[in-house]
Formats: sequence, structure tokens, C-alpha cells
Amino acid sequence: MSSSIKKIKNLDELVVICDNLKKQEKTIVTTNGTFDLFHIGHLKSLEDSKEQGDVLIVGLNSDVSVKKYKSADRPIITQQLRMEVIAGLECVDYVFSFDETTPNVFLNKLKPQVHTNFIEYGEDCVEKETVIKNGGKLYMLKKYEGYSSSILIKKICSIYCK
Repeated sequence: MSSSIKKIKNLDELVVICDNLKKQEKTIVTTNGTFDLFHIGHLKSLEDSKEQGDVLIVGLNSDVSVKKYKSADRPIITQQLRMEVIAGLECVDYVFSFDETTPNVFLNKLKPQVHTNFIEYGEDCVEKETVIKNGGKLYMLKKYEGYSSSILIKKICSIYCK
């Protein structure tokens, strides 16, 4: 099994891992997203997230979740392949998928010291209350303008969908 595949866990495994890491006084950072059509904005946000602590855990919106909050045509890249891409990054320690449309369920279980989110969602984002209630803090990530999967899809279609 490759080292990147070993980074793919389920939520129950991560609860145990987080408990052990906290006993070692490690700072756990979480972030989440779709990460469809991986691009430089994704990479920079994950690197910035990792800089906020010792261990970065990425919650990846499952195919079911993405269809609920984006569209029936998304994601472009399947959940398993997206997880493998994320797991292959040096800055990522663990990745898992979740079916909910918000990260609150996993945040309640993992109780990270830091959760990162894009500034475009604001400091009053849906996860703020859950993070704070569990003793964590929010870190707002800068958005890399012009880079999003949606923008990439539109550009590709403007070229190839004529």
C-alpha cells in the first residue's frame, strides 16, 4: 500500500488518531472542500492550512454531498480519485470523506484546535459555532482569485463546447 493511500481514513479512525495526537500536545487543523479539478488555489489553501498547526486533516465532500450542494453534474472527478490526489500532497496528513453538506458533524467529533475556511464565507460561517463550542478557533484563508473548479469548467466549455 502506498504511503498516500495510508493517509485515507474514515471518521471513526480519525477520532482515535486525534485523541492520541492531543495527548501528544499536537495542534490539529481541519479544513474541508470538494477539491474537484484540483488547481493552484486548492494547493495554496492546503499549504496555508498546514502552517496553522502540526497535523492537517482534510474533510472531502463526498460525491453524494457535492451533488446535494453544487449540482447533479458534479463532481467531475470521483470521490476516491479526489481523496487520492489530496492524500498525495506532502502538506496533508489525513483525508476522509463526508456525506453532509456542512462540516459540523465531523467537527463535533474531531474537535480540532484550528479549522480553516475561506474568507469569502466570512467569519460567521456555518461552522463557526461548532468550532468555538469545542474550544477551537477559525482561521480565514485567502482566496486565490480566478481559480475555482467552476471557473475552470466554464473556461474549458468556452473552448471545447462550441
